[in-house]
Amino acid sequence: MRSAIDDESRRALGPARGLAAPLDWAARSHWRAAMLLAAFALIAFLPGFFRIPPVDRDEARFAQSSKQMIESGQYVDIRFQNDVRYKKPIGIYWLQAGAVKAGEALGIPRARTTIWLYRLPSLAGAVGAVLMTYWAAIAFVGRRAALLAALMLASSILLGVEARLAKTDAALLFACVTAMGAMGRIYLAARSAPRSGRDWAMPALLWTAMAAGVLLKGPLILMFVVLAAATLSILDRSWRWLGALRPLPGGAWMLLLVLPWFAAILAKSGGAFFRDSVGHDMLAKVFSGQEAHGAPPGFYLALFWVTFWPGSVLAGLAAPKIWEMRREPSVRFLLAWIVPSWVVFECVVTKLPHYVLPLYPAVAILIARMVDRGTLSKARWMRPGLAGWFVLPAVIAVAIPILFIRFENDPGIVAWPFAGAALIAGLFAWRLYDVDGAERALLRGMAASLFLGMAVYAASFPSLPALFPSTLVARAVQEAGCSDPRLVSTYAYQEPSLVFLLGTGTRFADGIGAAEFIAKGPCRFALVDARSTRSFIQRADAIGLRYAREQTIDGFNISIGRPVALTVFRSVSAP
Repeated sequence: MRSAIDDESRRALGPARGLAAPLDWAARSHWRAAMLLAAFALIAFLPGFFRIPPVDRDEARFAQSSKQMIESGQYVDIRFQNDVRYKKPIGIYWLQAGAVKAGEALGIPRARTTIWLYRLPSLAGAVGAVLMTYWAAIAFVGRRAALLAALMLASSILLGVEARLAKTDAALLFACVTAMGAMGRIYLAARSAPRSGRDWAMPALLWTAMAAGVLLKGPLILMFVVLAAATLSILDRSWRWLGALRPLPGGAWMLLLVLPWFAAILAKSGGAFFRDSVGHDMLAKVFSGQEAHGAPPGFYLALFWVTFWPGSVLAGLAAPKIWEMRREPSVRFLLAWIVPSWVVFECVVTKLPHYVLPLYPAVAILIARMVDRGTLSKARWMRPGLAGWFVLPAVIAVAIPILFIRFENDPGIVAWPFAGAALIAGLFAWRLYDVDGAERALLRGMAASLFLGMAVYAASFPSLPALFPSTLVARAVQEAGCSDPRLVSTYAYQEPSLVFLLGTGTRFADGIGAAEFIAKGPCRFALVDARSTRSFIQRADAIGLRYAREQTIDGFNISIGRPVALTVFRSVSAP
């Protein structure tokens, strides 16, 4: 029945042309679909991937901890300099360390401080999540709608960010989509035509993906699975389908995969890992705004319209029809994937944009289902929201020259062609919606997203070095020609990227301590903020330190949203 409706809706849209043609080509086979999705994802994620410097603070912390594993050869314990880092499990650190070791084996120069090597697991996770979204969607919709859903995820703002950052969330998304896609197949099979034989393939995939998610980010993936399963059982008034998940052997298999490292870290830390990860990290986020990231309920709903753009533009039009179809098993499963976990995230005090990323594949599938069936709401009051395809590119197009003028005294012409192309694609998506339909409008929005990625990540960020002060500091130190430079920074600038770029031995002190540090030997540098310069100079004069000003850096610390003024001093040997 579904395929007949799909065919009728496609005939109503008319022959494919322009951007819609690749969908027809790819929808003929799963291999073609995978090729199209992988190519689109790489085009979306690679601009700026190799050129953007280490980003503070999470990315640099993860990368530095992985680097220390390689330096120490200790692959069980997790440390950032001398401090333990027990907020997250080991998974992402192993993946990043493996990527860097592979880079060293291939002869990549300075692999351990080459940030894009640490980003490779995130890139692989993001591309994998796009492909698995297509695979998961096939259980609920036809190939064409599954392609739309996966493309929607690949073009989303939030996944574009996470694919370029060396942290856990893109890899976790891959594990979550795999687990939920497997559970969706099990649920639909149990509802429609239970087989007499015992099917182990999907349960094995489900529990293996859950184990991977636990090793990446702890019990978060369990929340998605358990809340969805409980919601479905309550709505269906039956728990019998849960037996098809093979909970006992599946749970044993998951424990077999995750317990060895947890046992090893328990023996190593004496319980400190569980106190820090569960007590100080997870539970603290539930009841307080950790690291000043508190926000009221509704935060994720408000942010959704930007983080899931361009697909979010159609969410308002799709929502009424989705609600009408909520009793259909496929729609019910997708809503159970989204709603309970979304409510939990809105209630948790600590809020960061990427927390809801594992719910976006289900959102994409629901919207794609409505687009492919031609059943989007016709409510006139929702139609002005279609301007969102043009508004976001317009805001970014205005912001780019402002940033360039602010930090480089340059209009940033290098980014204009890409921003202009995004504006045009977004304008056509908006204005031609009634002419060409939702599918082609969405594809034009996706094209706008690709051009925005090129404008922001490829043309703008690498051309604005002031946004990455640690890179400027590292360049100044390296240009001094020392074979083994040592750096101390005053407490006003303690960003992890500084440690990643200049070595685990980087130290932090006040102005007095900085002068005393570089007095201990040659090739020592002090990074002194403006407020500490006077105490540094006074102490240097008092101890007879000979020093030279290497460079003064005026930058902007994006992690705290403030400008910084830093001076690099170097010890000078007496003649």
